[in-house]
Amino acid sequence: MVKKFDVCIRGAGIVGLSLALHLAGKQLRITLVADETPAANDVRAYALNQVSRELLESVRCWPDAAHATAVLSMQVQTADGGYVAFSATEQDTSALNWIVDVPVLESRLREAVRFQPLIEVVAAPQDAALTIVCEGRASRTREEFGVDWDVTPYVQSALATRIHCSKSHEQVALQWFDAGEILAFLPLDGPQGSQCAIVWSVSPARAQQLQSAPDAEFCQHLETASHGRMGSITLAGTRNVWPLQHAQAKRWIGTSAGCSWVLAGDAAHNMHPLAGQGLNVGLADVRELVRVLTTKASWRALDDHRLLRQYERARKAEFALMGQANDALQQLFTQDHPGLRALRNWGMNQFERSGSIKHWVARRAMGAPSTQPLHRKVSP
Repeated sequence: MVKKFDVCIRGAGIVGLSLALHLAGKQLRITLVADETPAANDVRAYALNQVSRELLESVRCWPDAAHATAVLSMQVQTADGGYVAFSATEQDTSALNWIVDVPVLESRLREAVRFQPLIEVVAAPQDAALTIVCEGRASRTREEFGVDWDVTPYVQSALATRIHCSKSHEQVALQWFDAGEILAFLPLDGPQGSQCAIVWSVSPARAQQLQSAPDAEFCQHLETASHGRMGSITLAGTRNVWPLQHAQAKRWIGTSAGCSWVLAGDAAHNMHPLAGQGLNVGLADVRELVRVLTTKASWRALDDHRLLRQYERARKAEFALMGQANDALQQLFTQDHPGLRALRNWGMNQFERSGSIKHWVARRAMGAPSTQPLHRKVSP
């Protein structure tokens, strides 16, 4: 019997919504399981590179400049002398990345889905040739399918919020490594803005203390940790806390009860937020999965195991490189031994002067091959 849907996507976050729009744009019939309402007081903001931007632009869902702030410079420093800086000018591009307001992006994606006739939004899974799981790190479907989830917890939690600063951010992203903690200020509200998204990776106990502290006390802690760089700070959002981990599913494709399935996004992998690559990796899953499914030979079925293995091999290999490098940085910068601190700072300063090595790392983070230019310059 011919199935009503080609693909059932479980999970309607940014990865699931983007995937649904791209596959529907290739004339596949999609059912999208959206059993969660948008979170209230969502303070999330993600750093997206140019490749991710192009993926979202191709379905006309890239936010305007007020909600996708171009980062012209990034400065990383330790409390005792380590320093690295990246600039868009050095990389001959219009922006290193963009800090995107998550609620705005999700709203645009949901609106686009609403007007796509080949996508049917449902509350429960539907029968389809292929199921794609995009439910996030706590995926119930992954557990239902019996997929082993290899988790290495970090002894850290992330605290995220938004703040107003008395100084303009000038489109500079800032990051401090100090006494095992990692603090990032990400510019929001466009080129002239003074609002920042905060991601502060600290011990679980300190995260709870910071979350429950009075607003003025919390802002004072932030001013101290940021060395007064952004002037006086006032709180502009709720404080959300979650545990950090490095995790990967043992299998990213499979068959369960006659249903062929694929994992994508945080349902397949998690990483520490210190490099700001989590959603970029998830959207790279989307790009590769769309390529595999829509350029297949006409005689291959969507649930062809050999076809799906192409996706799994490519994305597992990429995550192995990105995830391991990210994990190594987390281990390096959360150790507070004096000898290690001195070696780490020396290494940062050498890297700052390394020229071609620094350029290669920057290009990788931007989503471009290190030996090729980015696809095109785009407006901030």
